[in-house]
Amino acid sequence: MHPFPSLLDGAATGAIALLAGGDPSTALRIGGSMVALQASIGALNDVLDAPADANRKPGKPIPAGLVTATVGRAIVVLGAGVGLLLATPSGPGLVALAGLGLVIGFGYDLVAKGTSWSWLPFALGTPLLPVYAWFGATGRLPTPFAILLPAAVVAGAALAIANARADLERDGAAGLISVATRLGPDRAWAVQAGLLLGLILVALVSLWLTGPAAPAAPAAAGTIGASLVIVLGMGWDLGPRASPARRERAWEIEAIGVALLAAAWLAGVGGIR
Repeated sequence: MHPFPSLLDGAATGAIALLAGGDPSTALRIGGSMVALQASIGALNDVLDAPADANRKPGKPIPAGLVTATVGRAIVVLGAGVGLLLATPSGPGLVALAGLGLVIGFGYDLVAKGTSWSWLPFALGTPLLPVYAWFGATGRLPTPFAILLPAAVVAGAALAIANARADLERDGAAGLISVATRLGPDRAWAVQAGLLLGLILVALVSLWLTGPAAPAAPAAAGTIGASLVIVLGMGWDLGPRASPARRERAWEIEAIGVALLAAAWLAGVGGIR
């Protein structure tokens, strides 16, 4: 139940809703809905993992005794309910998207985690975030999403590999299979880096070719800055001194960079209303 992923996703969702032209109250509501949905998914993950985490990750909230499993289960139900409720004012389409997000997230927790397919829910869920934000604010999606959505699938797969690399030793010791244990540490990093570098290239080229709907200089500067954050995360994730804790911080840096990249790109070519 680490708050970082939920808060990051909520902040990114709210920012994209503002870029779409939503008013601040709508952006806050949609962002809050995403925080609640992600909290529900994260809490279920922690409840299911609590027995194994007692030995593998004793510092997590349930094994450390900071939160009981009963409270964790309550967060699962409450988060899902609040997330769906906050989506309701934007119409049944957004409620359906919220439900789809829960299905994907719970599918990871219940089925895909601990398998070599653990990357798939990330790849499917990442495109849902900008869709959720933009559709929730406007009720439709602009043409540039035809580029954004496949790029977001690539970003999700890359972040899934980075996340799995943080648990590489612990999963290996527990006999669990993940995309990182399947690929091995070096090849997993190479695939992750290749996907992220390809994502950056697509963002820069498409921004240049499409012609920004927003002022070119801020959009380009934001895209380049976000790309540097992603590269920083990849560098932090590399080398013999990249401990599990360091790799975990690295994937969080990469996640921040990807969120910034999406916002900057949308400000440039996705700002078509």
